[in-house]
Amino acid sequence: MSDLAWINAAITAARPQAVGALLRYFRDLDTAEEAFQDACLRALGNWPKNGPPRDPAAWLIMVGRNAALDGVRKRARNTELPSEETLSDLDDQETRAADRVDEGAYRDDVLRLLFICCHPDLPATQQIALALRIVAGLSVAQIARAFLVSEAAMEQRITRAKRQVGAGDAPFETPGAVERSERLAAVAAMLYLVFNEGYSTGGNPERAQLCDEAIRLARLLLRLFQTEPEIMGLLALMLIQHSRTPARFDADGQVVLLEDQDRRLWRAPMIAEGLALIEKALRHRRPGPYQVQAAIAALHARAATPADTDWPQIDALYASLERMTPSPVITLNRAVAVSKVRGAAAALEMIDPLQDRLSGYFHFHGLRGALNLELGRHGEARAAFDRAIALANTAAEAAHIRAHLDRLAADHQPANTAG
Repeated sequence: MSDLAWINAAITAARPQAVGALLRYFRDLDTAEEAFQDACLRALGNWPKNGPPRDPAAWLIMVGRNAALDGVRKRARNTELPSEETLSDLDDQETRAADRVDEGAYRDDVLRLLFICCHPDLPATQQIALALRIVAGLSVAQIARAFLVSEAAMEQRITRAKRQVGAGDAPFETPGAVERSERLAAVAAMLYLVFNEGYSTGGNPERAQLCDEAIRLARLLLRLFQTEPEIMGLLALMLIQHSRTPARFDADGQVVLLEDQDRRLWRAPMIAEGLALIEKALRHRRPGPYQVQAAIAALHARAATPADTDWPQIDALYASLERMTPSPVITLNRAVAVSKVRGAAAALEMIDPLQDRLSGYFHFHGLRGALNLELGRHGEARAAFDRAIALANTAAEAAHIRAHLDRLAADHQPANTAG
């Protein structure tokens, strides 16, 4: 591995701890980011010569803090700092000082950083954008492409989020037990939102990268809360869902439904890790929504063919999920299982009451069209598909519905007759 490759990997892995600690020290997001960038530049000059430090995060924290303090002193005194060559002679001292930083001193900084990105006054889209910029370290351009907005618009969104966090007197102390539990749920929800931002349009490489970032951050969160079954469930859910990404779109970028996917393309190592995690979580006997969703994903993953899918058990799990977190979207998902167990008519009866609440939801009309098509109600199916295509979020979703409409048109094309 080249110097640049291993340095980049070490910096990426250390970023959450380092930025979190610098934020605690300076209590300003911009200053913490600038200090981290200064430390990264110093690492590029130092590490290839001297080798990687024992603890890259501690090294970056110490060097970044010193660089930021030097900047403050220089501006305050309006005097020149020593030359870069002179500063470079301090590298060994920095390494020794960094070695004295106990990992326990900054483990909570990662959680604090995630909590600050989940500031309750921020809209969900700003929470996600701020987390991807501050915690994951994605560039503004990368985030803008993922959200399909201009770079200038994303820069403004992140700047507003930072300003609002700064004005909100965000707490920098380690949260207590009750507060930690409450914040942990918010952090988990934010990570799943990040994941779904990427998974919803997995055919776009920029957005698919968000899935990898969410999984990386979920691993980090699990290291901080190793006995939390819901975090195990969250990571398991992400891994199993993301394992199917290579099979979700064909060569032309068209959506491939779960039952039509080539299961040989599913990534077996991710499935194995996800299954192990969900089994470990369930042994804690503290079920939660992420664990139930992961268990549903696990049933799909264990089925060698679509015919092997345990739909009755999936129906039962969705029923449990409905009781835990009642939602029209969960009921809509359960209706798919009901259609497999009790037929399309029973599924339609289940989703009919959802029409008012899900009138603007693409998947509601898509499922309604598919169920009516299965029952031979072509007029109702066409009306539902027309509504779905108007609500499609991506070109792939629109193309999938258009294929249904094309088949309906072909099936009902009047036969040509001689005049």
